[in-house]
Amino acid sequence: MCGIAGVFNSPYASQYAFLQIYSLQHRGQESVGISSSDGENIRTVKKAGRVLEAIKQEELNLLEGSSAIAHVRYSTAGDSGATNAQPIVRDTSLGQVAVVHNGNIVNYLTLRRELEEKGIGFSYSSDTELFLALLDTGEEYIPHGVSVHPRDSDFVPRLLYTLSRLEGAYSFLMLFRDKVVAGRDPYGFRPLSIGRKGESLLFASESCAFDILEAELWREVKPGELIVVDEAGMRSYFPFEQRKRAQCIFEFVYFSRPDSYIFGEWAYNVRKELGRQLAREDSVDADVVIPVPDSGVVPALGYAEERGMPFEMGLIRNHYVGRSFIEPTQELRNLRVLMKLSPNRAVLKGKRVVVIDDSLVRGTTSKRIVNMLKRAGAREIHMRIASPPVIGPCYYGIDTPTREELIANQMELEDIRKFIGVDTLRYLSLEGLRSCVSNRDEFCDACFSNEYPIDVNRVAIERKRY
Repeated sequence: MCGIAGVFNSPYASQYAFLQIYSLQHRGQESVGISSSDGENIRTVKKAGRVLEAIKQEELNLLEGSSAIAHVRYSTAGDSGATNAQPIVRDTSLGQVAVVHNGNIVNYLTLRRELEEKGIGFSYSSDTELFLALLDTGEEYIPHGVSVHPRDSDFVPRLLYTLSRLEGAYSFLMLFRDKVVAGRDPYGFRPLSIGRKGESLLFASESCAFDILEAELWREVKPGELIVVDEAGMRSYFPFEQRKRAQCIFEFVYFSRPDSYIFGEWAYNVRKELGRQLAREDSVDADVVIPVPDSGVVPALGYAEERGMPFEMGLIRNHYVGRSFIEPTQELRNLRVLMKLSPNRAVLKGKRVVVIDDSLVRGTTSKRIVNMLKRAGAREIHMRIASPPVIGPCYYGIDTPTREELIANQMELEDIRKFIGVDTLRYLSLEGLRSCVSNRDEFCDACFSNEYPIDVNRVAIERKRY
């Protein structure tokens, strides 16, 4: 999972991109990068680390131009750290091009080997480089019924060929010297929206990246849509056959910020309804409802309201520590939990506590949290998960690469309860989850249902661990 942002036609393009990607920091913490264009040259700064610490003002000042794209990385394919930091920039026969990408290309290995056999080299181990490597082959494709604008005739057929070869999830932005290009895969796995600020056009994974600029959310990039923006305006293409949408429902469960608008809904409203539905499916007696911050807060509010129980902050988060789930190794995730959360004894001592968390993936985080609560004097601990058991690995951009890492595939409910050390454990039902979103048939919930929109057995899946 990554965050991407773009700016076209602003004298403050790199500054805007910096602020946008800062507001998307929750989508990736390993590296950050920005590329800008002044109409002639593309300049890039990218580093390991988080936005505020990694990129300095003097470096931003060097990113001249009226267009920019930016990226924060949570690695799911390719080496971690600065090695595969984006934007990835390549000199092509179309000139220098930069790209940022959110998602996973599941036929990465097959395509890379094919291109290497043709003598096309790669500088990175990230699947994102495929966009530029395929673009650089010079091969063209125009689907039947698609009319390409004359301004786009030199590169859009090559880009359509590129996209026609890719299987999997991609929301991407490309920066040419004189234009910005945006696109989403035909399934619409990952979010991407368009905003406006005066005469400037903005792109971002989530609408919260527009709020920080006091910009207007215009609309979402539609699944399968390709958008070109240059000095002549914006042109939209729908080059591929319409497929059944498979928008990632885990965006609502965990990844997106609750104040973001994605997939046609406010994440806050969906997340709160997850808590309400969980409460409707539950009848445990307890004294207080507490969330595991931050992603458990909104569903805990919904649960407490539905059950008529008091809501309290029984765990206090250190906000100078990032998200533990998106750390690249289990050891770092474990340490991050201990750094991030502290029990609030004023709320917990002697109480029967309902603990609301967004999901339970590996179980190790929950076990440590329960131990904290016990040491703080909680009398009973009832763990409630605002999503179903995670039983399937994600091949589309979330770091759950093997079934062996998923505790719900290794243990029965009672064994999980004993492992994490709670008095009772309950998950939101799959049907309950689906009932909390509009257009329920337009979402991918394969991690909960094992029903994959792409036949993952017929493609080579690149899942390198970092």
